Amino acid sequence: MSVNAPAWLNARPIAHRGLHDRAAGVPENTVAAAQAAIAAGYAIECDVQLSADGEAMVFHDWALGRLTEASDPVESLPAAALAKLAVAGSSERIPTLPAFLAAIGGRTPLVVEVKSRYDGDLRLVRRVAELARAYDGPVAVKSFDPALVVALRDLAPTVPRGIVAETRQDDPAYAALPPSLRRSLSDLLHFAETEPDFLSWRVDDLPCAPAYLCRLLAGRPVMTWTVRTPDQRRHAEAHADQIVFEGFRP
Repeated sequence: MSVNAPAWLNARPIAHRGLHDRAAGVPENTVAAAQAAIAAGYAIECDVQLSADGEAMVFHDWALGRLTEASDPVESLPAAALAKLAVAGSSERIPTLPAFLAAIGGRTPLVVEVKSRYDGDLRLVRRVAELARAYDGPVAVKSFDPALVVALRDLAPTVPRGIVAETRQDDPAYAALPPSLRRSLSDLLHFAETEPDFLSWRVDDLPCAPAYLCRLLAGRPVMTWTVRTPDQRRHAEAHADQIVFEGFRP
């Protein structure tokens, strides 16, 4: 099993949802947050959700209410309507992934997290794979959902793919998943199917056997999220190859 983990993948600290500062008018997952990360010399992590017409939108939440004046589910509106919405009262709008990629222009690595409801819907990952294959710059794709990472093996075999995971599944969203899937997620039991090129593990769950063994024996780099304090940063340095950070500048 070969590992597609180029040096750029963990060469720079990764700004979580870009180098955002809502108080300064630079909200998360916006072009302004990406530009700020580039200017500071960081890589970028972003999230994508699916629009009603099948476009990948750079946005974290399932619904629009936390960051916009609308309250609809993201998937209920077409890309053109979503792209007109102001983010967190700023001058920034929700970017499509094509617009986000064009704004970055290959100047720094980008790690795209594909959101999933674990329902077998591959429309979003197909669109992301299409864009990643065509992008002339360093880009990787990751997801919590093993089914999406399996799909990436065929959809974009040359694009580095990763699993996002945590050992302690304390988010209420996990309650809807069957116990067998939850165990597979926390113990990385899908490894033979997903063949991830890298892991992105929750910092407070490190060290743990899956991340330790993948890093030591399988040569997979481990990124860790989301690092927000000096103590977490020191902890990450002992157990991971790079950090996904926010709230400070490492």
